[in-house]
Amino acid sequence: MSHPAPLRPPGVPAARRHELPPAHGAVICVAAPCLAISPEHGQLTGRGIEGIYRAGRRLLSRCVLRVGGRDPVAVQGRSLGADRAAFTATVRTGAEPGPDPDIGVERVRHADGTERITLRSFAARPVRLPVEVLLGTDLAELAAVAAGHCGPEVPAGVHAAGLRWSAGGAQAVTAADPPPDDALASSGLLRWVLELGPGESRTIELRTTQDRVARAPAGQVANPLADARAEGDDPRAEAWFRTSVEDLRALLLRDPAEPGDAFVAAGVPWRLGLAPAESLWAARMALPLGTGLAEATLRILARSRHGGSGPGAGRIPGPLRGAGPQLPPGCTGTEATLAFPAVLAEARLWGMPQDGVARLLPAAEGCLDWLRGALGADGFLADPDPGPRRCETQAHAHRAALLGADLLAACGRPGAEEWRQWAAALRERFQARFWIDGPDGGRPAAALHPDGRPLPRLTGAAAHLLDTGLLSGGRLAPGLLDRARTEQVARLLGAPAMDCGWGLRSMALQEPGHNPFGHRSGAVRAYESAVAVAGLAQAGFEKEAAGLLRGLLDAAETFGYRLPEMFAAEQRVSRSAPLPHPAACRPAAVAAAAGVHVLTALAGIRPDAPAGTVALVPLPGAPLGALRLSGLRVSGKPFAVRVSRLGLGMVEEAADALQLGG
Repeated sequence: MSHPAPLRPPGVPAARRHELPPAHGAVICVAAPCLAISPEHGQLTGRGIEGIYRAGRRLLSRCVLRVGGRDPVAVQGRSLGADRAAFTATVRTGAEPGPDPDIGVERVRHADGTERITLRSFAARPVRLPVEVLLGTDLAELAAVAAGHCGPEVPAGVHAAGLRWSAGGAQAVTAADPPPDDALASSGLLRWVLELGPGESRTIELRTTQDRVARAPAGQVANPLADARAEGDDPRAEAWFRTSVEDLRALLLRDPAEPGDAFVAAGVPWRLGLAPAESLWAARMALPLGTGLAEATLRILARSRHGGSGPGAGRIPGPLRGAGPQLPPGCTGTEATLAFPAVLAEARLWGMPQDGVARLLPAAEGCLDWLRGALGADGFLADPDPGPRRCETQAHAHRAALLGADLLAACGRPGAEEWRQWAAALRERFQARFWIDGPDGGRPAAALHPDGRPLPRLTGAAAHLLDTGLLSGGRLAPGLLDRARTEQVARLLGAPAMDCGWGLRSMALQEPGHNPFGHRSGAVRAYESAVAVAGLAQAGFEKEAAGLLRGLLDAAETFGYRLPEMFAAEQRVSRSAPLPHPAACRPAAVAAAAGVHVLTALAGIRPDAPAGTVALVPLPGAPLGALRLSGLRVSGKPFAVRVSRLGLGMVEEAADALQLGG
């Protein structure tokens, strides 16, 4: 694990870092590892991060269409799904008098590099149209594009049905169907002359690949996610759930070491790869869609763990992640190591096959062994070491201990009672050291400095204190806080300082340094908001859970139901709206999984597949009205549940051996 850079001496300026190109206005299509990033007008101009990518390589950066010597007038750009988008434009050729366009242009672009350009004539007489497509690429890596280090365009060569480019061992080919009438490599030009009668249309298909194969394969990963759906009184729930599942599928990638195992990439455009913590949290929140994704992700991370017998033995490696201006970066490897036994324990309850659990159990025990030896002299876990004792890190450690104990006991392994006692001792220390009393009821510290001083910031990390995890028999694990302090945290999260009306702020409004665009200092993070909704619902705080849920759904609607990983939002007032963060990934794994997590939390599904039971504890009051979730998976079989307008839950479909309990 790397550590934060040392502090700069006074008066020494920081090296200027290149800013990420803005991505918030882009129309992004993804079918990992394929990616298409387009401006809203659809013309790929080579600016910024625009282009067709595969496995992190930009195959095409310029694709400019001209019809009759004119640039089409953009009318609309819209997403048609996670992996494709449509761009509508018009052309006025002058064949007819008046201002009306007489040619319609529809471009449908796919993440796999396929684009279909359809021209339709609205003219009253036949028209003869020259159609030109200007192509170009720099064959740059996405990382170089993000850093502003991409080079000039690569010279093109004529391909049998289009153009090709090659440089430094990289290659791209764009083939056209029908083949162009002319191809000019020096200017990257493909040209057709089309004749259209009244009402007629013609289509040109462009296929951009890394080689001469006609079409780039996409969707290669076997889909481990069930084809579930939501429907109910609020139609937005269906759209949000559907988009969330589509985006999770679009982010699936194979593990290069074991192609049979798939994981969810962290997000696009910047993190189209494995991120240990985010990929594992997304798999956990997607457990209602089946245990296959969690099992594969756990296998991948188990193979990456540190071996041997040293201080880091059993730990999952991971990069540092920024924590905002108040704290140094945290380590995603620590977070993933603590999540591993908890996710395995919960996946077992949702119905992961017993042989799969058994194969992963030694890795979970290794994570727990690392945790036992990683506590500092003060009894808390630093992240990184040496460094602050973060509030959420203690919550993750506590959950790992309790759910790990449940897992060990269920699998006949020793140590369960020892871990329960360990968790009880951590709970006592946490309440004594992390809780800051005050006339308003107090609050948890965001962290303890290494010298023991508390950092009295109220942040979204407090939501993790309510996420206790699921135990056998449909029981929730106890949290780090007693009931009175849990109630105070719920009150704080539901107050306007944290609930901005669009979700949970990452830092309270009144805190010094609050920034509505700050990724850890005020912006709304979809993942933390979903954790808060589910945790509040499980703890019985209906009002606060419902308020955050409605705000998050309203935000999802604003973003076309594809929530970015974070966004800015001032306090909600009439006619206001959340604002996109220019550097946010969208789609992002944890933001997509948040839609599944929040909506299934409304039903309060608590399975214990090995015991053959499932409990339902719906959120009272039914904040979205009646809701039906179908196509879920419990015990590997279809599961459907309905929540009435009165907040009553009913199982409509389940495995034959599954009994309603709790």
